Amino acid sequence: MIDLKFITKYKAKGKYKKTYGNAKLSYLNRIRWAVSSFYFGMGLCFATWASRIPDIKTALDLSSGELGTILFAVPLGQLLIMPFSGKLVTRFTSYKILIASCFLYAVSMTNLGLATNSWQLSFGLFFFGLFSNLTNIAVNTQGVYTEVLFKKTIMSSFHGMWSFAGFTGALIGLAMLALELSPYHHFLIVAAVVFILMLFDYKFLIKAKEIPKKETKKMFSKPDSALLWLGVIGFCCMASEGVMFDWSGVYFKDVINAPGPLVILGYTSFMITMAGGRFLGDGLILKFGRKKVIQISGCLISIGLFTAVAFPYVIPATIAFMFVGVGVATIVPTLYSIAGKNPTVPPGEALTIVSSVSFLGFLMGPPVIGYIAELSSLRFSFAFIGIFGFLIAFMASRIKAIQ
Repeated sequence: MIDLKFITKYKAKGKYKKTYGNAKLSYLNRIRWAVSSFYFGMGLCFATWASRIPDIKTALDLSSGELGTILFAVPLGQLLIMPFSGKLVTRFTSYKILIASCFLYAVSMTNLGLATNSWQLSFGLFFFGLFSNLTNIAVNTQGVYTEVLFKKTIMSSFHGMWSFAGFTGALIGLAMLALELSPYHHFLIVAAVVFILMLFDYKFLIKAKEIPKKETKKMFSKPDSALLWLGVIGFCCMASEGVMFDWSGVYFKDVINAPGPLVILGYTSFMITMAGGRFLGDGLILKFGRKKVIQISGCLISIGLFTAVAFPYVIPATIAFMFVGVGVATIVPTLYSIAGKNPTVPPGEALTIVSSVSFLGFLMGPPVIGYIAELSSLRFSFAFIGIFGFLIAFMASRIKAIQ
């Protein structure tokens, strides 16, 4: 439930004395840029850590199995904070939580570079995951508030900034490797960049108070059914997205038999179209509506995965993975936008419900692919995940919350 009174309460310092509702478009755009920069900072932290995983694996002399077990500390931290993140945002406001959690997220990233053994890395990744989830809920709540000010869908562009940060983080990682900087010094430099972004933009975040429901609710009471169904759609989408993140390279290597550097072609094509789709997604939603865009996106996911299975060759598979990237681009941002405007649940708590169910897909999708591949083949496992896209299209036509 959004307290729309924030539109008439303008607390920014300086020359701007009007209310949010009467603010000029130039200042509203400044707010949008500030929120976008926090999305970018969050994505930059994640991409920076990911770019140095191989080096840390080598430095700590970890096997692939040991690394996989240690990496599970990230979702463990995220899962632990999930029941509380929405309530914290509601209680202390997304403005305060975002500033604190983003700062701690960057600090926890730098600590990963100090690990000298597996338990220290696991401990650091646990807090990295914890602050990641808290930052995610807070920044998406700010995104919902910003949409209220603009009175149009802009959530996809925010998530596009996160995707763009992924590219930026990867490029910075390559530069740091070329300069032979240690992960710790690399992480310190990126953390400093994030702190500078925060310093320039934190005062432009929306200072809004969420309205908790009047009746007392138990900690683990039954959530709103509409939010659960949105979460199920998110589950199917993020399962497909997680598979592309973790298995697209393996698919190109083992199934497509792509030579040398072309092994990363599938993942790269997926990332490019996903980022591009997010920047274009808001315009498509305004033109065609949320329901139609989600339905088409779901079909594109299925068509892309089935095409990659049916035609296991470099060019068809690359085009197929581009379809998947376009398909997953707008679904989760749109779901977050809908959830944040739920009439009975505060945005922070609504986003927690949807993101929690969705995140299970990101966690379970890649392992399921591995198990199915062991029993049959990697092509069959990709075909299994391909069914999820059509399920998304079907559920989108049935859920009344999607208009």
